[in-house]
Amino acid sequence: MCLQVALFDLDGTLADSLPLIKHTYRRVFTEMSIPWGSEDVMRWIGRPIVDIARHFAGERAEEFIQRYQYHYHRDHDLYTRLFPGTLEMLQNLRTKGIQLGIVTSKGKTGAWRTVNFTGLDRYIDVMVTAHDVEKHKPLPDPILKAMEILHAQPHRTVYVGDSHFDIQAGRAAGTKTLGVTWGITEREELERYQPDGLLESWADLKSFLEKANRNYR
Repeated sequence: MCLQVALFDLDGTLADSLPLIKHTYRRVFTEMSIPWGSEDVMRWIGRPIVDIARHFAGERAEEFIQRYQYHYHRDHDLYTRLFPGTLEMLQNLRTKGIQLGIVTSKGKTGAWRTVNFTGLDRYIDVMVTAHDVEKHKPLPDPILKAMEILHAQPHRTVYVGDSHFDIQAGRAAGTKTLGVTWGITEREELERYQPDGLLESWADLKSFLEKANRNYR
């Protein structure tokens, strides 16, 4: 098969954790008297929490991060689910011999909390978090790190995500890129960044991989 590695963003792509993230940010903004809506913090999803904290809280960034982590972990299990068909999709790819990985801007503790809670841990061969690289999406470093660990070639790899940061990072890393339409970013905005395809459901991923395989022969 042409594409031998499938890497995924976590929040908004595999995990339906955006309600948890929004709930957590609202709590932090309220507690720190930061106006909600002055800039849409949800548009920053896909960037590390450190960057978000520095932008919205300035010198109080460390307090922002501590409050976020407290509320996030306290409410994690109440708000976190996988998108329908995610585990079945991963199982199907694994049976085809495709290596699987997660590349996320989430910190290591939060990412593993989600992965273990949802059962994703049974399927992934590698996970790269914000703590594993110095430079983050939209730069390609996290994806390059995952490919290095898996000994993968960019032209044999696809990166799947829900934000333009994901598309930019994948393109910069030389992989195929796919955007999912059920996450944080609207379809029209994803199209502006020219991914190799857009997924309306996980069934579309199967079709994309089959087409890539036919074209490779």
